[in-house]
Amino acid sequence: MASVTLDHLKKIYPGGVEAVKDVSLTVPDGSFTVLLGPSGCGKSTLLRMIAGLEGISSGTATIGERIVNEIEPAERDIAMVFQNYALYPHMSVYDNMAYGLRNRKVPEADIAARVNEAAKILSIESFLKRKPRELSGGQRQRVAMGRAIVRDPQVFLFDEPLSNLDAKLRVQMRLEIRRLHNRLKATSIFVTHDQVEAMTLADQVVVMNAGRVEQVGAPLAIYSRPASRFVAEFIGAPPMNLLRGTITAPGVVSIKDGLRLPFDQSAFDAGIGQTVDYGVRPEDVAITDMPAANGATEPSHSMTVDLIEELGSNRVIYGLLAGSGFALVTRTGIASADRVAFVLDPSSAHLFDGESGMSLRHAV
Repeated sequence: MASVTLDHLKKIYPGGVEAVKDVSLTVPDGSFTVLLGPSGCGKSTLLRMIAGLEGISSGTATIGERIVNEIEPAERDIAMVFQNYALYPHMSVYDNMAYGLRNRKVPEADIAARVNEAAKILSIESFLKRKPRELSGGQRQRVAMGRAIVRDPQVFLFDEPLSNLDAKLRVQMRLEIRRLHNRLKATSIFVTHDQVEAMTLADQVVVMNAGRVEQVGAPLAIYSRPASRFVAEFIGAPPMNLLRGTITAPGVVSIKDGLRLPFDQSAFDAGIGQTVDYGVRPEDVAITDMPAANGATEPSHSMTVDLIEELGSNRVIYGLLAGSGFALVTRTGIASADRVAFVLDPSSAHLFDGESGMSLRHAV
């Protein structure tokens, strides 16, 4: 296997459209790295540049010890699994998996050993004589992965391989891909716009936005410490609540309508008078009892519920707070149009600069 290193990589199309903007990234040997971002962010273009299917405008791509900018795709020692499977319809499963090896003049005995071993790993031994049209979508995707495995490449590249599958199959194939990686320990780069796939598959997540890398890190690190407002909004379902306000006192962000939200002053490089976006994850919002009519101490905040999503294990409650959408996650029974009271833990708050959108949290 091999590491992959990208150094100031750019892709500029005719007309000046810059699809990939100065990306530098290291994919460690044996890791599973996911390129995550919305449609049009440049993640698939970046993957295709590594594969050699897109030219590199500037910068270098290195696989192992070789700079591969000018090396043909077939000579880069990579294997790619595509969204549309890319199987030959007139060939059997066995011949689809053997095709690349035959082109490389691998002896038939070795081909048979590799194909049968890959089929065993993927539980498709009984399909080897079938044609692709006789298989389900999940079975075809296993064949596509088997074709990649038999090549024994330095790097596996996955271009949204699960997007054509139904929800149940996506979960099943996600687990199989992770098990496969745990078994093969192969360097893998996986493109998706699905944050659940990224969080469950990756050792390292690369969040991309408008051709740039917004943040690189372990899934839970990115979730708990987003580097920018974009990452905070993109990662999480439901996404992080964000409210624009101004720091008016140490540990206090004032929002319109007189709302004052707490944060841990020691965790952030932010001063009084600064405009910020105050963020809190819906699951970090704690519901409390409504104040009693006899004038008992009022809880921190309250809002009127206008929508409830039932998710089985919990509920997502939506409403308006200071004129902005606000969500919280709970297991308690709440009816639409109820008024719900809640408290915010200062240690759960996130602050983002109101102008740049970057996190104001001290570097760890």
